[in-house]
Amino acid sequence: MSQQLPGALFPRLTHVRPRLASGALARRLFVPLFMCVGASTGLAQEYPSRPIIITVPNPPGGMNQIHAQPLSAILERLTGQPVPIVNRPGGTAAVGTAYVANQPPDGYNVLINVPNIFLVIEKDKLFGVKTPYSLDQIALLALLSADPVIMVVHPSMPVKNPKELAALAQSKPNEIIFSSSGPYGITHVPTAMFMDAAGIKMRHLPTTGGGPALLQALGGHSQVTGGGPAALYPHVSTGKLRAIASYGAKSHPALPNVPTFKSQGIDIEAYLWVGLFTAAGVPDPTIKKLRELIGKAANDSNFKKALENVNVVPDYRDAPGFNQFFNADYQRMSAAIRKIGKI
Repeated sequence: MSQQLPGALFPRLTHVRPRLASGALARRLFVPLFMCVGASTGLAQEYPSRPIIITVPNPPGGMNQIHAQPLSAILERLTGQPVPIVNRPGGTAAVGTAYVANQPPDGYNVLINVPNIFLVIEKDKLFGVKTPYSLDQIALLALLSADPVIMVVHPSMPVKNPKELAALAQSKPNEIIFSSSGPYGITHVPTAMFMDAAGIKMRHLPTTGGGPALLQALGGHSQVTGGGPAALYPHVSTGKLRAIASYGAKSHPALPNVPTFKSQGIDIEAYLWVGLFTAAGVPDPTIKKLRELIGKAANDSNFKKALENVNVVPDYRDAPGFNQFFNADYQRMSAAIRKIGKI
């Protein structure tokens, strides 16, 4: 498995310069070579000339689907080509990710994914398991949103902030139950970060996804959970759950009164971001055109409105900005997974 860090996710393309022939051979080869180069340039300019497939590596529903649906519709309008969405679930998004990573690097297969893209790799490292893809097989295209994970508690819990939760957990070691989307997932790792920072222990109730983890908290089977504002807002606004902290660097517009962990003296950060990827090695003219199309779609008012309607804040960043964000988040989350260790 490659250990390459995501800063190298944009492989350099090496262009082989043909050795020039001389004499009669050169005269015979010159025209075909010129025609070949011209044809190649024409093909790049014609991209896309067939459907661009968006792979969602999860069952229908969830954050990836929320972003993929409006993105697909706008890209179809911009390109005049079909942009179907295909769900390829399995292995905490590893199946769909591996599918795109192993497709021809032609720009016609796009992956939409969340932090699971590297959480799976870091989990597999702990257990000596080979992940079916490596990060150097994947190129970043764009970040679409980066909402903070929000910590919520059941309203029966006598706590209103993380410090009160920490004090209660210290008085009842391993008695408070937190539910998550599964071991080493996007709601397990942030809670583990909090427990490590606060020096406390709570009992883990892993489930099969963010929805089931939320249902456990709503039913009182767990007292603590986390998730994105889009999923939590309806339950927080009706009082079925109480939001006590945001893992973001700043408060979320949908939950402006929920303070960040950082503002309460706990230096942790975690995001439920959504980004776009493709197979590494796509020719420069093609990937440039694909990124331009994604940028136009992500800045389209209909795309922004679709996200805002479900309390997701649009946060488009082209590949260079996404790469910087990705690296920082990868380092934070992988360090947390190493601290969790085998469970």
